[in-house]
Parts: sequence; structure tokens; C-alpha cells
Amino acid sequence: MNRRSLFVLLLFSVGLGPLVCAATLQAAPIQQFTLSNGLKVILLEEHKAPVVTFQVWYKVGSRNEVTGKTGLAHLNEHMMFKGTTHYGKGDFSKIVAVNGGTENAFTDRDFTAYFENFAADRVDLSLKLEPDRMTNLLVDPKEFQLERDVVKEERRLRTEDDPQSLLIEQMYAQAFMAHPYHNPVIGWMTDLDHLTRDDVYNFYKRYYLPNNATIVVVGDFDTNALLAKIKASFEPISRGDLPPAVTIVEPEQFGERRITVKKEAELPFVFSGYRTPNYASPDAYALRVLSHLLSAGKSSRLYRSLVYEKQLALDVGGEYNGLTTDPDLFYFYGVPRPGKSNAELEKALYQAIEQIKNEPVPDRELQKAKNQIEAAFVLGRDSNFFQAMQLGTMESIGAGLTYFESYLDNIRKVTKEDVQRVAKQYLVEDHRTVGILVPLPSKTKDPS
Repeated sequence: MNRRSLFVLLLFSVGLGPLVCAATLQAAPIQQFTLSNGLKVILLEEHKAPVVTFQVWYKVGSRNEVTGKTGLAHLNEHMMFKGTTHYGKGDFSKIVAVNGGTENAFTDRDFTAYFENFAADRVDLSLKLEPDRMTNLLVDPKEFQLERDVVKEERRLRTEDDPQSLLIEQMYAQAFMAHPYHNPVIGWMTDLDHLTRDDVYNFYKRYYLPNNATIVVVGDFDTNALLAKIKASFEPISRGDLPPAVTIVEPEQFGERRITVKKEAELPFVFSGYRTPNYASPDAYALRVLSHLLSAGKSSRLYRSLVYEKQLALDVGGEYNGLTTDPDLFYFYGVPRPGKSNAELEKALYQAIEQIKNEPVPDRELQKAKNQIEAAFVLGRDSNFFQAMQLGTMESIGAGLTYFESYLDNIRKVTKEDVQRVAKQYLVEDHRTVGILVPLPSKTKDPS
């Protein structure tokens, strides 16, 4: 950790007052451009080390899939490494590795992103590789069949054989009955069974367009020089017709929904989510602070109360993200201690939520939470990769650079009255969906 990071961390850990120097953290301005074909480019010079991260974000995820064709966005991500008209299977990764870089990709509900991390003098490789697979993906039928089997096995391991993940998937399917957040990013197994090579290729041609993408580069480069190279590499790609916008709005919820999953498992599990607005609401900042107060780390209210003091849980936590294209859930979870029930833990979770509705948060506790949020944001900007992640996420969901630049100021403005108000408004039973995992004994016979 460098000296600046250590100084920031120590200041925030005190938890007494806001960090007044945060506004000076950004040495160079974030610059954004739009090429003639509609491709957005966000560049941020960081000269503290001779490295660079090059990321390409496409505004497509599981949110853009339709019933019966789930899993296409994630499967398409896999196929992007399986060969183009210019590079064979695996060549992309080999070229990056030989040049000392790392690469990977990830699919979310709202976007799919690809990245390479290089020494600064190797960034030109991204300018050759990424434009090629934006336009020249093959989707070889044999490779498609192999990769579909890989994804199905991934689903079995990460979801179907993981009781907690399976419960969360089914709980989300109950919480969102109309909106495509109903579907898991990896897709339903029955859909994966029936996807075809043409499904994947047509999905690629529809969404992998320059005017549906954003390039984010953070690191040691000259903006003018790199921008000229990006234009030379990407502007020859023709823009396409933008895919239809997702306009589905989840209907109002008129009462608590509950789902029980009975599965072989060692421990029970509770997962409870409340319908809440996303970043576009002014309430998003107060909800973020509320989430931190209740469930962020071992000093949070829930962990102190339910794990340390009442000893009802082995683990508790929660999250409000807000950085989603459409409204999502503010959720909490917990694992009861042996001898304690899901019902006892769930009741205690709701009691802690009611307490914060009825009793104002002490000034010191509120300031500590805001300082910790700010610390995480500031320290994230010490990394080229995570700075690019922040910028790419906010651009892809529609929040944009303005949200990025005003985030800390808006967090600092949150009052105890704001926290209490949003807790009363959003953390209500009628907008709650609850998932309960009931463990079943293992079917495996004891060999003895």
C-alpha cells in the first residue's frame, strides 16, 4: 500500500469526521469522447506506474434476454475467446499472456465487459484484438457445443450443487415476476439445453455494435495519442441499428412473497430482499448509507447484534448496490447457529430493521458509515482496474460520469433523518420477498 492510501485509510478509520482532501485525489481529468460510429471512449491518465487497463463494455446482459433464450449473454461471452476470422481458438489469450498481460471477461444482468491489463507499451495489442472480435467472431458449431456443455457444468457446480445460490436464484425469480431480473445470468438449464449456434451468433450480431459499447482505458498513456489510435482501430467498424430498449416495468408488489427450498445442505439459510429504487432516485445515497449501517462488515449493527451479542447466527450480511439499470433489491441474509432456527434469525433481522426506523442513528455512527463508504470509493481509485470498473459500470447502466463525480458529495449530504425516512419507506413487509433454505440430510450412505 502506498503512503497516500495508508494516510487515507488511517483518517477514515478514526470515524470522527469527513475526509476533506478527497476532492484532490484525481490528478488528471476524466475525458470522454464519442466516435463517428457511436462508440463511446472514456480515458483517464494515471502515471504512477507504467501499466494500463483496457476495457470494452457492451450494454447487454441477461436483462436483454427473452423467455426461453436465457443464458445467451453469458454464453456469448465464452464464445468471444473461441476464435475469429483472423485469430484461432485460444489465440487471443495466448497473445496477451506472451506479452505479459492478463485478460478476462464477465457478464452481469446489465452489461458484458472484456479487459486486458498490460505494461503501458503493450496497449496497442488491445487495439488489434478487440476490434477484431467486435466484428469477426466465428461461433464455430463444434466450439459452441463444447462451450455450452462447459456453461451447463458451471451452472451445476455454482448453482444447482450450491444450496444457498439455488435459494437466491429462486428467491429472485419470485421477487421479479415480469422484469427480466427474474432470470439468472447463467440461464436456466432447460434453456441452455435448447440454445443453438445461431441463437448465439444472432445475439452477437444484434448487440455487439460500436454504438452499443464503451471503451474505458485507465493508466500510463497520452490521451491525444491513444485517442488517435483508438479512432484508427475502431472507427472503420460500421454502426448498427440499436437493439430495442427493455421497457418492462415490474408491477407493484401487494404483499410479502415467500419461497422455501428444501435441499441437501449442512446449514439453514435466510435471504430477504426489499424492492428499492436504483441510482436514478435521490434516495439511493441514503439507502447506501443505511445498508452500510446495518450490514457492512463485522462492526455493522446486524453482525454485532446477531452474531456477537445474541449468538443467533454464524454469519449475517446484506447489500444495497443501486448501480443497476433498473430497480433491484436491498437484501439481507443470515446463517443460523446450530440449534437456532430460521424463524428466530429472521425475526431478529426484522427487529434490527425496526430499531433503525424508530431510533435516530447516533451522529458518530452515521459519520463512521459515511467515512467507510468514502474510504472504499477512494481506495478503489488507487487501482487502474477498479477505476475503470467504476467508470464502465456507471456508463453502462446509464448513470454516466456525472454520477461518478458527484457520488461522494451526495453521500456526505445524507442525514440521520434521511436514513430513517428511507428505512420506513422501503424496508416494509409488503415489498419484501423471503427465501428460506431447509436443509435435508445427505443421501450419501456412510461407508462404515
